[in-house]
This record gives sequence, C-alpha cells and structure tokens, in this order.
Amino acid sequence: MVNELATKHEQILTHIESLTIGTKISVRGIAKALEVSEGTAYRAIKEAENQGIVSTIERVGTIRIERKKKDNIERLTFAEIINIVDGQVLGGREGLYKTLNKFVIGAMKLDAMMRYTEAGSLLIVGNRTNAHELALKEGAAVLITGGFDTDENVKRLADEKQLPIISTSYDSFTVATMINRAIYDQLIKKEIVVVDDIYTPFKQSYFLYTTDLVKKWHELNEETMHSRYPVVDHQLKVVGMVTSKDVIGKDQSSTIERVMTKNPMTVQARTSLANAAHMMVWEGIEIMPVVDQSYKFQGVISRQDVLKALQHLQRQPQVGETIDDLATNQLQESVDMDEQTVYQTEVTPQMTNQLGTLSYGVFTSLVIEAGSRLLHQYKKGDLVVENLSIYFIKPVQLESMLEIKPRILEVGRKFAKVDVEVYNDRVLVGKALLMAQLIDR
Repeated sequence: MVNELATKHEQILTHIESLTIGTKISVRGIAKALEVSEGTAYRAIKEAENQGIVSTIERVGTIRIERKKKDNIERLTFAEIINIVDGQVLGGREGLYKTLNKFVIGAMKLDAMMRYTEAGSLLIVGNRTNAHELALKEGAAVLITGGFDTDENVKRLADEKQLPIISTSYDSFTVATMINRAIYDQLIKKEIVVVDDIYTPFKQSYFLYTTDLVKKWHELNEETMHSRYPVVDHQLKVVGMVTSKDVIGKDQSSTIERVMTKNPMTVQARTSLANAAHMMVWEGIEIMPVVDQSYKFQGVISRQDVLKALQHLQRQPQVGETIDDLATNQLQESVDMDEQTVYQTEVTPQMTNQLGTLSYGVFTSLVIEAGSRLLHQYKKGDLVVENLSIYFIKPVQLESMLEIKPRILEVGRKFAKVDVEVYNDRVLVGKALLMAQLIDR
C-alpha cells in the first residue's frame, strides 16, 4: 500500500513537471485526471511547491512556474509579488510565472517615467491609466497602488501581452519597501548551501541492489577504491548501506541484503549543508544517500563534499545580513592584563528586546561567536555547535559595553568545551558553557 501511494505521488509530480509554464493546477483537477484521491493530490502539489515548480497565489490559485536557478534566486516572479503586497490580478494572469528584472516607481511625468520603464520591469504607479497602457506596450508589468482599478481596454491589453496588471491597497513607498525586503531575504537564502548544490547525482553514483552478491561489492571496490555503497531495492528505494566491515569474512555468494546495515541515515536535496555536516560528524559517517520524499535514491553526499563546501562558503562575500551578522559584526578582539582573549561590543538598538535590554537570542549569538573565534585560534578547521548551556544571565541595558571572555576548558581532535563569561562594567552579567564538534580540513 505504501509503495503504491509513493508511486502515485511520483506520477503526480512527473505530470505537474510536464505541464506548460503558466498552467493553472487544482487538487480536484489533478485527482480526476490521474484517478487518485484528493488527499494524495494535495500532498503532491505541496511537494511540488517545496521544489519550486508551482506557486500558490491567494485569490488566483496554484500555477506551474519555472524552477528558479540558484544564481537567479534574487529575482522575484510576479506571482511572488502578489503574495508580498497582498494584491489581486486585474489582467495578464498568464504572465504570473515571469520574473521581473527591476521595479520602477512612477512618481514623475509620463515621458520621464517611460525612459526608465523597459521590458521585464514592474512599474509601481497609482491611478494613471495612460501610464498603465504605455508600460504594457513597453513590455513591463504594472502594480497599481492605493487599491485603484484600471480601464477594461488596459486589462485586455495585459491579457494579450501576457503581462500581469496587479492592484494593491498599499501606497507606493510601502510597496517598494516590501519588495526590496523580499529581494534582500532572497539574497540571504542564496547564501544558504543545501545538499542539492553539492551532492553527486544518481547517474554518477555507485550503489548496489539488495539482490547483488557480496562478490559485486569486491568488484566495485577494486574499480572505484570506495568501501561504502548505498543499497537499493528494485524500486530504487534506499534500504541499507554496505561497508567493508559488513563484508569482511562473508561468503561472496551471499546476497548484499543479508550483510548490509539496514535503515541508514539519509538526507534530502533541501537539507541544509549545516544539518548534513552535523549528522555526518556526530555519527562519524563518510558517505550518505540523498533521497526524495519517497526514499527513492537521488545520489550521494560525502564528507569531502561537505568540507569543500564549508571552506568555499567561508570565502564568499556576505550579501545579505542576518540577525546573527548584525549582532556579531561589531565584536572587537583584544587581550586583557592576564593575556586572555577578550571580545568587546556595544549593545545597539537592534540587539534589544521590547524592554530595551539585551535580547536572549543576541546573547546566544554573541556567546557562540566569541567561543568559535577563540577555538579557531587553537584548532584550524570548521566547527558545529553541539550544545550550549546558558546558566546565568542578568538584564543588560541599551548602549552598555560588553566584555566577552571565552576560556577553553578542553579541546581534543573532535570535540571542544568552552566556558564563556560576559561582563558589563566589570560586573558578571552572563555565563555559558559551549560544546562543539570539530571538523578537520
């Protein structure tokens, strides 16, 4: 029953991918076309949305969109714009899947406005019907602010050109701010490396079937010099891993199914690099299978892949700032009279909570960053924080100058413990214990 449901799930995803970009999709329509239950159709559509091949828009529905490339993630589709500004489509529904290159605020005379408006852009303007029409003729979509409507001939033109014309109740400044914030968030997402970016695909991976003989493992070992292989059944679902430990001393005529380790740890394409690194280091795993939602084999990720990606990530310039970046960028390193490393920072408005005191989340970020920087002085390589215990904290006021004093309690080949004390005007205001896993490069 599980296999049958999984197969139906895959069939629906394949069917959705085969649809023309811009096609409208419904749970009922998919269920009827493929003769599946509406529950199965709904789950498959949600998975398609997670994979970025469909987008659900309020008051419009779900449409097939073009999957966004990683290097193009900072560009938004018009469908995403509708969700951001809580807008409604007045015309040009067929063009919702298209991406915009830039947005132009129409707060100028018409001829000047048109000099900035070009194909692929989005004109943000109020109830200026002539501007709506000219923008569409130039190949630009239109976002009407203030909740205004437009003429019927403009809507017909939008349908002909397949360029969306959208209405929102927000004013132009608010809309521009919301879109800018969304692009900024996309830039932060662009920096987050996931398994999908680095894994070795199925066609380039080595694996064994459950019905293969142990002899096959030895043949692969001689050919590739690898010692670990995923094991799949005849539906290509990962059911085990087989390593040199599993086959040593075993009869070469035995099947792989009899010697393999069952229920292996796996990751999915959307798993973050940090999560994959944590699992591989904690469990001492050299290679992990990459699977889809139905546990179907997609490829493999190795410890070496993870380490290379982590090193590459650290060399990349920062594009978008997260809360952690805002909190830790101002940390200044110095040495006190006891020749102990000290980190100093001032409590800024962004670092406070609603009471005007240092946020617990920011306190955590500062402790982790200070401990990590100190560990890097002793142990070159990457680290993953395994545990953080904050067992003392006092309120710290805005504009206070903090002194963070991390002290290494123990550092080994794979693990480290760091005690961190935080002072304000020489008074202890926080204390924490940080435990980290170390990854050698």
